[in-house]
Amino acid sequence: MSIHLFDTDFHNPLIISGPCSAETATQVMDTAILLKKTGKVHLLRAGVWKPRTKPGSFEGIGKAGFAWLTDAKKETGLPVAVEVGNVRHVEEALLNDIDVLWIGARTTVNPFLVQEIADALVGTSTPVLIKNPINPDLDLWIGALERFRNIGVPVGLVHRGFSTYSVSEYRNPPMWHLPLEVKRRFPEIKMICDPSHISGKRTMLKKIAQTSIDLDFDGLMIETHINPDDAWSDAKQQITPQELEFLLNELVWRKGNSEITENNSQLAKLREQINQIDEELLTLIGQRMKVADLIGIYKKENNITIYQAERWNEILYRGLSGSTMHGLSEHFIRNYFDAIHLESIEHQNRVMNEGNK
Repeated sequence: MSIHLFDTDFHNPLIISGPCSAETATQVMDTAILLKKTGKVHLLRAGVWKPRTKPGSFEGIGKAGFAWLTDAKKETGLPVAVEVGNVRHVEEALLNDIDVLWIGARTTVNPFLVQEIADALVGTSTPVLIKNPINPDLDLWIGALERFRNIGVPVGLVHRGFSTYSVSEYRNPPMWHLPLEVKRRFPEIKMICDPSHISGKRTMLKKIAQTSIDLDFDGLMIETHINPDDAWSDAKQQITPQELEFLLNELVWRKGNSEITENNSQLAKLREQINQIDEELLTLIGQRMKVADLIGIYKKENNITIYQAERWNEILYRGLSGSTMHGLSEHFIRNYFDAIHLESIEHQNRVMNEGNK
């Protein structure tokens, strides 16, 4: 069966929902019926195979879950989607008339597996959703996208956040600039947000979902369960179908750029202000780097190292102290000064090592 989930005439926004894992026939059916009742869900998702970080955790019910999904589809009319991680998974899914496949974050990091799965889909028209890799590597994500586009199947992308070693309020920090860069390069590809895996906890779902909508994402993938607290996997990030309906009703869906006309003079004027400010910022940063070059010359002449910890701490402290005054977050200030610092080091390094090649 082929459904064109990523055509421009399909549901926009596209809402995908269902349990993290298919656990029992009753759980799948009851969840599907309640999701259908909301009138807002277009695709039922459920994990049949669950790649886990460590052995011993629940790793999915296996192919026995396909019968439950088939029954749920017959009862509700909702098309179904499952995650596949290897060729055998693909073969089982196609044999059981699964409508949409998705590639998980742990699979996207492996080009060999991605290519094998793509090869297994040659000659089919089964849509594929590709989650971003665990690590923040756009080339891996785009590479997976290209492998499936090359075989001619419909493709969409799912942003589920990225792993980090730093302490974060998120399970997988969204790093919004990365999916936005992919959207910039491939504006024709549908981008879905997965707030469940970004947040790791249900209390943050609305905030993340609304942010993605405001960034012109094309839909949401949110995990639901008839009894989330008793779920066999990812219990903290799942909500009930009734809670999903309430959440979706609370969200504000905004117009995309295609609906902004040239006649919207107020927006045009504000954007022109942004353009002018950006020009001024770039000019100032360029001037800053010229000063960094002069500092590099001084350090070279006086045999001083490029990195000076006390000076760097002073700059960062001054920036953070003024963040509230300027309406900027501490997270932004740290990222901004880190980037400025690295660029300054590059400039000074070039100056100090000229002629040493």
